[in-house]
Amino acid sequence: MKRAPRTHNYCEKLSHSSCVLLGLCQLSIMAAFLAVALAVVASPLLAFDMGQSTRCVTIPNQLKVCKDVGYSEMRLPNFLGHSNLEGEVVPRSEDWRPLLQTGCHPQAQSLFCSIIAPVCLDTFIQPCHSLCVAVRDSCAPVLACQGHPWPEALNCDRFSAEEDMCLTPLAKFSHLIKDLPKPACQNCPSVEVAPAMKTVLSAFCHHDFAVTAKLHHLRHPAGEPDFQVEGRVEFIHQGPLLPYDTKHLLQEWLLINLRCAIALVRPGRSQLYVLTGSVQPDGDIILVHLFPWHKKDAGIALATRKWKHHRC
Repeated sequence: MKRAPRTHNYCEKLSHSSCVLLGLCQLSIMAAFLAVALAVVASPLLAFDMGQSTRCVTIPNQLKVCKDVGYSEMRLPNFLGHSNLEGEVVPRSEDWRPLLQTGCHPQAQSLFCSIIAPVCLDTFIQPCHSLCVAVRDSCAPVLACQGHPWPEALNCDRFSAEEDMCLTPLAKFSHLIKDLPKPACQNCPSVEVAPAMKTVLSAFCHHDFAVTAKLHHLRHPAGEPDFQVEGRVEFIHQGPLLPYDTKHLLQEWLLINLRCAIALVRPGRSQLYVLTGSVQPDGDIILVHLFPWHKKDAGIALATRKWKHHRC
């Protein structure tokens, strides 16, 4: 008698395992990092004295979140009141790196750097209200996915609606945001171990795309979770995905949905997966069924071979 396939959500199945206990610890560390970042940014921008004496300094290499931001000198104190590069600006800027790595908005870096490392010009340049709104609408759901609200100090009503002396959103980025598939916060997809060939073929038929990708869980000394997609992403059923963008898209999905990603791969390990999913009308990518692919999994191997000639 054949065993029924084991279908489960990893977050539930492994809730009492050491793997998820470790994952919960990692999420706690991530939450602590973001909490620090939000607390720092929560310092009211309106308390910054525009009339105080400032100085221009070169943006240091250690300020990685503002690397290639488009200018080389910044003002100190910044809009958060930080006057010490090594003791305040650089450490606090690192708290924002996990959010920026999710790619939640193409101009998120411009918004955060305009506050953390404002450009050194004859006058103070803050972000425009419209730029703040564009970034907030894309990035606030990512913060919410990880249990944090949009910081009050980045309340967009604090920034000028007059767009003559502030940083504005670029039209080309607004166009890209609307048209390209993008990862989104979601409930964790179901994961089925050792599925039958018919199960895999059914998933291929009922979803917009199917790919194979090797997911790697990096092991960092500080303990914060970080993920990469190793090697090439292979298309089984391409659907609306773009060949040049899919690897990056999947990596952003892992960073946005950390609670799901942590249950998929143990720290320091890699795992090959078949991932199937759908693209929503608004362009959001939703992963629906994941199949870990081990050498012994004949059902997956047969399904991928038969797919080209399969009729749904």
